Amino acid sequence: MQGALGFEEPRRARGRRGGGRSAGLQEPSLYTIKAVFILDNDGHRLLAKYYDDTFPSMKEQMAFEKNVFNKTSRTDSEIAFFGGMTIVYKSSIDLFLYVVGSSYENELMLMSVLTCLFESLNHVLRKNVEKRWLLENMDGAFLVLDEIVDGGVILESDPQQVIQKVNFRADDSGLTEHSVAQVLQSAKEQIKWSLLK
Repeated sequence: MQGALGFEEPRRARGRRGGGRSAGLQEPSLYTIKAVFILDNDGHRLLAKYYDDTFPSMKEQMAFEKNVFNKTSRTDSEIAFFGGMTIVYKSSIDLFLYVVGSSYENELMLMSVLTCLFESLNHVLRKNVEKRWLLENMDGAFLVLDEIVDGGVILESDPQQVIQKVNFRADDSGLTEHSVAQVLQSAKEQIKWSLLK
């Protein structure tokens, strides 16, 4: 339908009785993240989590990561559109961090996840966001990622909150290990004293 100036007027989404929604509109969803992965400067995977079945096999995931790396590793931009997906990325020394969403996803939302991931890792890795430190602290990196995204849903985008939660979880597990060690030591001493009597 053409308007008064000859421009085509946008189609309006049909209501429920009208038979569905128009092709261009998407239902809002909490599942905004398709994948998060970190590659080294050769394009090899160091950490990856996929949150839907867009790439169901490891082979498909690796091929996707290689293609994304080849497209993004030599550019200075922070956003790429590839294979019907929106990808935001950042490089740091010898690492490339990627957050992947669908083609209609808000780039600012994806960028907030990427920024939170980078700043949280920066704290956990003591300002050494590089391959060697990441490999030595992989459990901490996975804790950070799990605090930010769960099943494709963004849980947190404030690095301070993520760091606080990760530290709490680390302290909690540390107390448990310490408590178990204390119990074992106490049991050893009791057995030793009972044998000496």
